[in-house]
Amino acid sequence: MPPRVQAVVIPSESSEFAEELTRLLKDVARSAGSFLSAECSPALDVYETDDAFEIAMDLPGVDINAVRIIAKGNAVLIAGEKTPRRGRGDTSFHLVERAYGRFARVARLTKPCDSSRAQATFVNGELRISLPKISDRRGRTTSIPITDARPLA
Repeated sequence: MPPRVQAVVIPSESSEFAEELTRLLKDVARSAGSFLSAECSPALDVYETDDAFEIAMDLPGVDINAVRIIAKGNAVLIAGEKTPRRGRGDTSFHLVERAYGRFARVARLTKPCDSSRAQATFVNGELRISLPKISDRRGRTTSIPITDARPLA
């Protein structure tokens, strides 16, 4: 049977990660250089399979060392920086449509995940994060033994 796929709605707020975000952005700045004033918002997909939540984010041209991921509760924060392409010498741009700068996206998951077993890969400009779901134990049948507590006569 093919895995069931369910869409998940994601608000793009990062306020609950304020401390972590500040620390991450400073850390990324040290490894990738200084931050620009512009902000960008890379495209993000979140979907659920039978076994895991999957997050895919388009990050073409982004150095993987400029990206950090933190899981907290049922939310995942992805933060980093996309540096602009620099022209050579006397180059002047006539049109710039691609966004550059710092980014921070929060993906909210609808069920608990085992973030200790999460995996992230970066291939061809796409970041993929897989967060295995925690099994729901409420659906299992469990036999509970009964102890005879009658006093012995």
